[in-house]
Amino acid sequence: MARILVAEDDPSVRAFVVSALSMKGHDVVAEEDGGLAAETADAEEGQFDLLLSDIKMPVMDGIALALHVGARYPDLTILLMTGFADQRERAHGLDALVYDVIPKPFSLVDLLAKVDDALEGRPIEVISLARQTLQ
Repeated sequence: MARILVAEDDPSVRAFVVSALSMKGHDVVAEEDGGLAAETADAEEGQFDLLLSDIKMPVMDGIALALHVGARYPDLTILLMTGFADQRERAHGLDALVYDVIPKPFSLVDLLAKVDDALEGRPIEVISLARQTLQ
């Protein structure tokens, strides 16, 4: 399975995400803010398959973290999460860097599906079209 770095400041959301990804068999390292996640990524020399980060966090937000990690480890897939529409808009300016943004709140099924899509590198347009067809 994949090695995933999670950056989330809300302890309950972080615990939910870590538990869900671990139950799926992923090796998960979690940090409580973007600054610590950046330090972990650097200490591990970017040896992760996926960065899953909240956007709005203290110290270093998810956008700054994505820019930091993306510049140093261009092969690392980045997936962001947010419950704020204005933050989602900020992330869409980073389309070349960020795979997608998961809107909060999300279900276990939605989280795992989006992580699988990101890890497989499935094009977002194809996924959206397929899900619309199924509805």
